[in-house]
Amino acid sequence: MKAIKNNALLTILVLICIAINCYSSNNIRVENGYSTQFYPILSKYFRLLFGWIPFSVGDVIYGFAIFYVAKKIFKLFWVLFKYKKNAFSGMAIRNSIYSFACAICVLYIVFNIFWGINYNRVGIAEQLYLKVEKYSIEDLKNINFLLTEKINNTKQNIINANDTFISSKIMFDDTGKAYEFLSKKYSFIKYNNKSVKSSLWGWAGNYLGFLGYYNPLTAEAQVNTTVPTFTQPFTTCHEVAHQLGYAKEMEANFVGYLAASNSTNLLFKYSVYTEIFTYANRTLYYADSTSAIQYRKLLLPQVIADFKERRKFNESHTSFIEPIISFLYGKFLEQNQQPMGILSYEEVTSFIISFYKKYRYL
Repeated sequence: MKAIKNNALLTILVLICIAINCYSSNNIRVENGYSTQFYPILSKYFRLLFGWIPFSVGDVIYGFAIFYVAKKIFKLFWVLFKYKKNAFSGMAIRNSIYSFACAICVLYIVFNIFWGINYNRVGIAEQLYLKVEKYSIEDLKNINFLLTEKINNTKQNIINANDTFISSKIMFDDTGKAYEFLSKKYSFIKYNNKSVKSSLWGWAGNYLGFLGYYNPLTAEAQVNTTVPTFTQPFTTCHEVAHQLGYAKEMEANFVGYLAASNSTNLLFKYSVYTEIFTYANRTLYYADSTSAIQYRKLLLPQVIADFKERRKFNESHTSFIEPIISFLYGKFLEQNQQPMGILSYEEVTSFIISFYKKYRYL
């Protein structure tokens, strides 16, 4: 009787997974139904529920989840060590397979209903009527040049104004203001019930290679606030873009660019221009390394010093596990409509070039 119930439950879970997959196969249906109707309401109330709590609830959940999984793995190895040959009876194997299959199905269902279906939406390019096309090397060079000007001008203004580090609270508040201003230009971008918090696991992120992340279970955006400060405003805007349902990394980068570049805070502008330049310059380097290096040499000494600080920070936090995490995350992105994998972040360059061609400004 128990086996029949187990089979019935697993069958139901699999059918729900298939239904989600079928629904997600049509990006127009996802855009008009899930991404602009269901998800905004769901995420808004989750942010209302958890946003007022001063620490990241999602990080606490992650902590318990990691502890639970570690405990299960330890228990498995303990059983193997203690009982050896009798550890894997037929019944034990069947129960393990059943439990694993159910866990995978539940994880898939929860992740997709709470956020993951957004990977299949039409996206920001369609909303802005941008024609994101293949660009030329000359386009790349032009964007690199324009970004060096933006970076240098912004950095000089920061120096002249004697602007310095801002607290995390001010940064999070100013991110909300940036999106509020952006919503006046693009009515489809609305950020209500703000919920951005410093990651409790930032120290680990330095060795695992993450600057921020979005938690679908609580709709919180977490930012690693232990990294060099000039990188943090753009990361915050990027994670808020994920909160708003822009799941693909290049789209979150682009929406983060729109918000940060429209901020009245010079530190936000500097943060986004340096980040976008990094992507655009690296892309140019693959095609024309000499030109890429020449554009880097146009940067102010103070800007170069910031880049050196970031590189030194990263080098001091290298670990053997980061390449593994990067590889696995890249495979995850490939399975979610981003065939470039971890390089999907750099695809924001094509969005920036298309945006500039249409509007003639950055």
